[in-house]
Amino acid sequence: MNHEEGEPIMNLDFTGIIPSMPYILEGVKITLQIAALAAVFGFILGTLLALCKISKLKALIWLADFYTSIFRGTPLVLQLMIIYFASPQLFGFQIEGYWAAVLSFSLNSGAYISEILRGGILAVDKGQKEAAMALGVPYTSMMANIILPQAYKNILPALMNEFITLTKESAIVTTIGVMDIMRRAYQVGGETFQYLEPLLFAGLIYYVLVMILTFIGKMVEKRLQHS
Repeated sequence: MNHEEGEPIMNLDFTGIIPSMPYILEGVKITLQIAALAAVFGFILGTLLALCKISKLKALIWLADFYTSIFRGTPLVLQLMIIYFASPQLFGFQIEGYWAAVLSFSLNSGAYISEILRGGILAVDKGQKEAAMALGVPYTSMMANIILPQAYKNILPALMNEFITLTKESAIVTTIGVMDIMRRAYQVGGETFQYLEPLLFAGLIYYVLVMILTFIGKMVEKRLQHS
């Protein structure tokens, strides 16, 4: 179709979705909750996997590496759908969409965090480990009180980036009906027959969230550099 001279090709009108903007904004709570819970559980799982990867037991190393390869080698949306849609067949009951999202994101994040943390542990001066062993410090005490605290400090910026990634990737939970930002924006589009405007508004929300989290991450990094 040829457009007449002076006729706008794209006509944006946000007035139709203004009443629905608070409804879309309510999805921020769900988005941040999923990302935060996944970050916490993923951090715990990632720590356990990282400890397995640096252990002297080949079986633990193999299991941790195999786990990581599975969750890093398959799409997150596939993992989410398997946990949600296959739960009745696998477990005999239907997992609620919200918890399916938290579980899939936690399992996926744990794989990535384990690699980040493993690198952080290996970056700690070997002399400290050797000194602790020479003094007879038990392995668990050495890891908990000497090695891991330094490793956490080294990788904190990378962990912040992982949380930002989780926040953005959480948009895929709309595929299983979780009422996050994207799902609400899509619903508003269906009700108003204007899909572009609510999606652009959702994009703006994600952008602002990421900018805020990025700012916080830079502030934390600066404090660590001066500590």
